[in-house]
Amino acid sequence: MGEVTVRMQDYDVVIIGGGPAGLTAGLYAARAKMNALLQERKWPGGQLLNTDKIEDYPGFESISGPQLAERMEKQARKLGLKIEMDEAIAIRSHGMRKLVKTSGEKEYLAKAVIVTAGGEPRKLGVPGEEEFSGRGVSYCAICDGAFFQDRVVAVVGGGDAAVEEGTFLTRFASKVFIIHRRPELRAAKDLQEKARQNPRVEFILNAVVEEIHGTDQVEYLTIVRNGQREKLQVDGVFIFVGFVPNTELFEEPIERDKQGHLVTDAHMQTSLKGIFAAGDVRSQLTRQITTAVGDGTTAAVAVQHYIESLVAEEARSGDPQPVG
Repeated sequence: MGEVTVRMQDYDVVIIGGGPAGLTAGLYAARAKMNALLQERKWPGGQLLNTDKIEDYPGFESISGPQLAERMEKQARKLGLKIEMDEAIAIRSHGMRKLVKTSGEKEYLAKAVIVTAGGEPRKLGVPGEEEFSGRGVSYCAICDGAFFQDRVVAVVGGGDAAVEEGTFLTRFASKVFIIHRRPELRAAKDLQEKARQNPRVEFILNAVVEEIHGTDQVEYLTIVRNGQREKLQVDGVFIFVGFVPNTELFEEPIERDKQGHLVTDAHMQTSLKGIFAAGDVRSQLTRQITTAVGDGTTAAVAVQHYIESLVAEEARSGDPQPVG
């Protein structure tokens, strides 16, 4: 098992990821007087920071994502949650505890870990995508939309994110093409209706992007619509075709679904004892702020019960785990 280094810190629970699920789990853990640490590689809020307006979170008729993130973080900190800007890169068992290693070369022991690490935007994987990333290719409308004032842009995708972000881009762009490979969109009906009523939005269905072209910046796309190749003149392309969950942290086998999301039971427990998952990283039907918050709540309460059982088990074994 190896010696525990003096620089290793010990916590009841380490939460990996600072989106709504992580902040909620941290809030409940801190409120239960657990010694809890939340690690976030960027800034607390997760995908909330990329959401302009939220109108489906109970209690708020309308609030911006960054505003909601700030309120969640402030409340969790007030209750005693410790938050560190660091990136977890590996998780493994260490006796009856879990060992978390970070890119900042720190190590933490925890009785339990809650993974709320979300995911990364899925790439199209077409020629020109990497070349023009940051030069017309974007994965964040709120971040980059203002750069396309009075320009023509394309949005690739047919889900909630694609349609919602496409509608948002009409604040800046003179024209927004929403390109989807199927004849029907997957987005919620109210989002579709809102987009269809916007004169700046045009849907291109049964079509895929074959290549992204340009010199210094994106200039046009080659698309294939209904089997016919076309040239679509645009100044930028925003890609919303899903995301890849951040589940590659584990040094031991763990159950995932076909898309790579972590499989859990009703208590958010994964197939690895002491490892819980919540939010977008977890296999589930919907991925909304409300479900993330619910997941985080359940995970934190489940961890509290798990730790009580673990401490009792350690006492029976007569071999409590060392701390740094």
